[in-house]
Amino acid sequence: MDYNFNGKAALVTGAASGIGLATARGFAREGASVILADINVEGGEAAAAAIVAEGGTAAFVACDVSDETQVEAAVGAAVERYGRLDCAFNNAGIEQGGVPITEQERESWDRYLAINLTGVMLCMKHEVRQMNKQGSGAIVNASSILGVVGAPGTHAYTATKAAVANITRSVALEQIGSGIRVNATCPAAIDTPMNERTMQSVPREWLENMQPIGRMGTADEVANAVLWLCSDAASYVTGHTLYLDGGFLAQ
Repeated sequence: MDYNFNGKAALVTGAASGIGLATARGFAREGASVILADINVEGGEAAAAAIVAEGGTAAFVACDVSDETQVEAAVGAAVERYGRLDCAFNNAGIEQGGVPITEQERESWDRYLAINLTGVMLCMKHEVRQMNKQGSGAIVNASSILGVVGAPGTHAYTATKAAVANITRSVALEQIGSGIRVNATCPAAIDTPMNERTMQSVPREWLENMQPIGRMGTADEVANAVLWLCSDAASYVTGHTLYLDGGFLAQ
């Protein structure tokens, strides 16, 4: 599909690797100018340089999404460099595994909320402010299949991802009529560095067999969904959480 993002500017958080990087590359291939934001400076700079080497337009901005000053600066960087912000993928997040509720530390709990949920809220706050000035824009937030179902030891992660799905719906309705659409992706097991860390304690075959399709998804498959949701092809879609789960929820 030709998404035609020529002349548009996109912001991707958590863009140094995995789904974020695949999405940033996808935006650039389709003609968008991209700001890659990540707390991983070395990885983010290398990712932006690789996109430029491939012929795309991209720049890196260091950003901890739990810090509102840094989030505002990342959005500002897109506007300063490219004059506008048309698309945003709020993808930055951290994973959790194997922590019983009886051993959950408050400091760790607060960190999950700060990055996975408050970070999404802060990004939308400043993205919507800019998009309101333009009268248009598309935002996609990263939820997860674990925002729909539970899994032992992942209560902090599942809580944040369920909340991301609901804040997406709320902001989408709030922005009806503004020209801004807000949606979310809801992937199951995706073959990324984050899942590689998970697979240190969980066999790969177990993750693959969880999906009726018989394999994990790829970062590019999620990126394609994000690009579609941000494109004019999805102009009637807002407040939606798109399941990318290989049939998991159909069981």
